[in-house]
Amino acid sequence: MNNRAFRRVALAVSAAAVLPLVLTACSGDGDTSASGSGASAAKSSSAAPAEETKPLNEPFGPACSTVPQDGAGSFAGMAQDPVATAASNNPALSTLVAAVKQAGLVDTLNNAENLTVFAPTNDAFAKIPKADLDKLLADKEQLTTVLTSHVVGQRLAPAQLEKGSFDTLAKTKLTTAGSGTDYTVNDSSKVVCGNVQTSNATVYIIDTVLMPMS
Repeated sequence: MNNRAFRRVALAVSAAAVLPLVLTACSGDGDTSASGSGASAAKSSSAAPAEETKPLNEPFGPACSTVPQDGAGSFAGMAQDPVATAASNNPALSTLVAAVKQAGLVDTLNNAENLTVFAPTNDAFAKIPKADLDKLLADKEQLTTVLTSHVVGQRLAPAQLEKGSFDTLAKTKLTTAGSGTDYTVNDSSKVVCGNVQTSNATVYIIDTVLMPMS
């Protein structure tokens, strides 16, 4: 074999030895990229359910849109005041506030700790015939019973309302049912703005006045 032929054979052998190493390196880079993409996808998919199951921490419901954006009557403003004072800053609860004053319950509600108040709107009181409402407002004992039947002596989170039965300050029973942002109280009243925080209570604004359940 002459020198030229020998060099050709040597070059062919070298190329054959290097080619598998190059292919292996390329293959490794591709696998790393695919693995990284798969890990990212898995991370994204695992994060999604956590977001979906995040507990309700903010006020919810259609009537929440009518609450002022700032000032004493806003969510932030109400969070600074005890419940009777906070309610007095919400124009939609003016009839309830007048009834609370008539019953002499302002200090009782403001000085208590860790309450849940189911607060009827003005429209809720308007559903009661005027003669019946006037009679109720004139009877302090009965008015006190009705109003305190809207108050539970603990703070209730939305999840606790899904299927609940609670003792009220009137020593009556109050029941709740629902899920998500849709809740009913005593099978008759809908929560229209829920999970509103005051300094001493959680408030669920409702569309119907609750009659005490024995």
